Amino acid sequence: MSEKVLMKGNEAIAEAAIMAGCRHYFGYPITPQTEIAAYMAKRMPKIDGVFLQAESEIAAINMVIGVAATGKRVMTSSSSPGISLKSEGLSYLAGCDLPALVVNVQRGGPGLGGIQPSQSDYWQATKASGHGDFRRIVLAPASVQEMVSLTFKGFDLADKYRMTSMLLADGTIGQMMEPVSLDMGEVTQYDKSWALTGTGRQRKPNIVNSLFLKPEELEQTNFERYDRYAQIEKNEVMYEEYMMDDAEYCVVAFGIASRVSKNVINEARKKGIKVGLIRPITLWPFPKDALLKAADKCKAFVSVELSMGQMIDDIELSIRCKKPVLLCNRVGGMIPTPQDVMNAVEEAVKIGG
Repeated sequence: MSEKVLMKGNEAIAEAAIMAGCRHYFGYPITPQTEIAAYMAKRMPKIDGVFLQAESEIAAINMVIGVAATGKRVMTSSSSPGISLKSEGLSYLAGCDLPALVVNVQRGGPGLGGIQPSQSDYWQATKASGHGDFRRIVLAPASVQEMVSLTFKGFDLADKYRMTSMLLADGTIGQMMEPVSLDMGEVTQYDKSWALTGTGRQRKPNIVNSLFLKPEELEQTNFERYDRYAQIEKNEVMYEEYMMDDAEYCVVAFGIASRVSKNVINEARKKGIKVGLIRPITLWPFPKDALLKAADKCKAFVSVELSMGQMIDDIELSIRCKKPVLLCNRVGGMIPTPQDVMNAVEEAVKIGG
């Protein structure tokens, strides 16, 4: 068993990125993710890496595009308003089919909102991440250990499928300290013959581009890209089931909301309520099949969120509206209490019968 160290979530992301082979980081400070940039500022010069505090979030994401085009592992991080500023660059990354890891440690919104934790960037991450037809892989950690493992996974998936991965954390996990193992094994190497590395006059030049003036060519490129996305939906869905074997009611939650929900499920079981949890780890691709299977035996669902209910549509679509879905939520930086979740579970029991 590898030795564990006590780390804050944000710092664990940064160290995991370094161990995953990232040697280029571009970012800008914004609460509650500033510790990532601060950690990189200290560590990168000691390992011959590059840390650069860009003049803006827009500049940072465009620097990411430049490094990604060379095939190097590169990362940027921000919090909600900063990710909004990066949205054009995120679309260019997708249009160029470039791998990168983007970290969003969410805060309350809209606008400047507040600096407390939130999950209200769910739509932004999974549906409205920039202009055009594209997707990104979205990973939702629920512990500091998963900040580490999903950072590794994010880089691997980005390289494997030549696309952007996003680590979508809430501010609580970013600021939380827990013991973690940093032993994630060997770094996987992927073919990057597409990268801009200089030809040495030994091969034809590579071209990285997102502009297609012939509509037929752009259409075909989008079709091919979505064929790749379909493979991701088939092969890369990640989720956790907790006490679902005999569950008659199902809680769906991710991040810090799932940790609160697990404790409530334990207490509800003591009351004789057969409730379980499905925790999406990939928010895209969403665990649709697992939820649809649960809908065949569960009487009702409860979505526990730090948003106004942004995940409910995906739950209802996944279960094809077979069963009612209740919302248990707090927003603006507030976190649902165990009693909030228990009340929602008991309401589900009344509705489900």
